[in-house]
Amino acid sequence: MEARIADSIPSDRDLWQYEPKWDGFRCLAFKDGAAVELRAKSGKPLGRYFPELVIALQELKAKQFVADGEIVIEAGGSFSFEALQARLHPAASRIRKLSAQTPGTLVLFDMLAAPGGKVMMANPLAERREALEAFFASARSSGLQLSKFTRDAATAGRWLKDAGHGSTDGIVAKQLGDTYRPGERAMVKVKRMRTADCVVGGFRYLAGRREVGSLLLGLYDDEGRLDHVGFTSTIGNETRPDLTRQLEGLRAEPGFTGRAPGGPSRWSTERSGEWEPVKPELVVEVRFDHVSGDRFRHGTRLLRWRPDKLPRQCTFEQLD
Repeated sequence: MEARIADSIPSDRDLWQYEPKWDGFRCLAFKDGAAVELRAKSGKPLGRYFPELVIALQELKAKQFVADGEIVIEAGGSFSFEALQARLHPAASRIRKLSAQTPGTLVLFDMLAAPGGKVMMANPLAERREALEAFFASARSSGLQLSKFTRDAATAGRWLKDAGHGSTDGIVAKQLGDTYRPGERAMVKVKRMRTADCVVGGFRYLAGRREVGSLLLGLYDDEGRLDHVGFTSTIGNETRPDLTRQLEGLRAEPGFTGRAPGGPSRWSTERSGEWEPVKPELVVEVRFDHVSGDRFRHGTRLLRWRPDKLPRQCTFEQLD
């Protein structure tokens, strides 16, 4: 079951349950006897990347169940999405080493089939949550964590204010009387949206066209170096030709004087590694939802150009 995006937390009294939106890998956990499977939202297997969680579920007394949750990894006192991405490695030896150094945790928030195999997808959320809490209490595994929840909209609002720079990136609201509906956007997710003024340090062309496809964004660090922090691709087609000519007129190396956009890797294609550096003269205001490792976790939305803003005023202090 997935979620649709909303601008505000739904607050119809006594109808909703609110949970943190964890910043990890969504995961369905299946167990049938000794067989354990971890599946991503796409259906792809995750078990080989998190062998410690497979073992943890195999060791539980419960022989049959299906649970919905999120895989997270704690590093440096907070959850790290970068540590999760590092697990998607082709070498089994590397995965085993990382699983010992930074073990994952499965944060549980729904019960699709209770221990013993009773399918609960047609049961209301309130009953599924009760079954989930009973399951977690009997599991007593260090590899599992029970997601907190509240049914108070004001408390959910406070959680939302703290989201966006750490272990959570928003709030998920679920109707208490709702069944579990696979493939439907039956939940509501609300993210904390913020804005920042960023320097354009480079750009990428559209695939197959010599027109700008995305702007590469930067912020200045304490030493005065321009670090790459993300991108925005919300460029109107009507402005694309003129903007392309403007950016091509500003072409100059290095573009970014600190951390630069990465080149091709197993996570990015050769095409996505190509970019054009420009003089750091243009400033844009963008909207973003989450910061991880001093970068925007997702693409940002271009709000407006800021000719009134000096590039050197665009610093990391905006993200604090």
